[in-house]
Amino acid sequence: MHIESFKYFQQIAKLQSISKVANNSHISQPALSQQIQKLEDSLDKKLFIRSNRGVELTESGKIVQKYADNMIRTYNKMLSDLNDQESKEIKIEGEHTIATYCLPCAILNMNFKFPNHKYNLVSASSDKIEQDVLSDICEVGFTTKPSQAENLISEKVINEKVVLISPPAFDLPEKIKLEEVLDHKFVILKEDCIIKDNFKNSIEDLGIDFSEVEVISRLDSTEAIKTLVRKGYGVAFVPYNAVRDEFSANEINVSRITDYDLDYDIYMINKKAKFISDEVKEFIANFKKLGKHICY
Repeated sequence: MHIESFKYFQQIAKLQSISKVANNSHISQPALSQQIQKLEDSLDKKLFIRSNRGVELTESGKIVQKYADNMIRTYNKMLSDLNDQESKEIKIEGEHTIATYCLPCAILNMNFKFPNHKYNLVSASSDKIEQDVLSDICEVGFTTKPSQAENLISEKVINEKVVLISPPAFDLPEKIKLEEVLDHKFVILKEDCIIKDNFKNSIEDLGIDFSEVEVISRLDSTEAIKTLVRKGYGVAFVPYNAVRDEFSANEINVSRITDYDLDYDIYMINKKAKFISDEVKEFIANFKKLGKHICY
């Protein structure tokens, strides 16, 4: 089986069309169908159900799809490592908010202190990060939850400060109790995240159900949340690192909750020492020396 077959398989599964993938890949449709047929023959499983409306995955196809992405990324990582043998590049993954707002600052500090390191930073989901560390697709991961995998080490390395942001017109004080802000309209993230979980747990401790909070919008990104708050639509809880520039420019107000701790820890995950290179060991040791409040 060639890796190209899995790449074509993934594209067809995504677009649900052999003809579209053939056109996009500049390959004839019969040749592409032959590639998929060879893959099905080698696995002794039918992967697609073909019809006039296109193709859809069989149950076997769904299983292959689950592993194909990781196989392709592992293969690409191998090629990257072969090309970067002299560069000693360290691949790092972080949950989206961490990779976007916290790690760039931390890694900049690392560059100042340890200029011999080279980094490749990307964002990913926590589950994917853990799997990628296990599969050697990345050397180090940063998540908001410690890994439960037996072969991985998790360690708290950063404490992320969470603040309430509001439009200046609301004139909220710098320090405020949680119950005093619950009359406001909230903007939150769609997906599950530790900030939303901590918020829910805190108001439940006050005897208030989360459904009683007026949520006017559930958005995909912190950037979108900041936009609505700047425009005066409501308030939101976000990492302080995500709003330092807007706060400095007086575009938003920042408040700290005094009676509940909404801050969270960021964990660095990596394989055990015997499975990682000396460069990664050096990165891990030096990163921990920067302290838990790296960006403040």
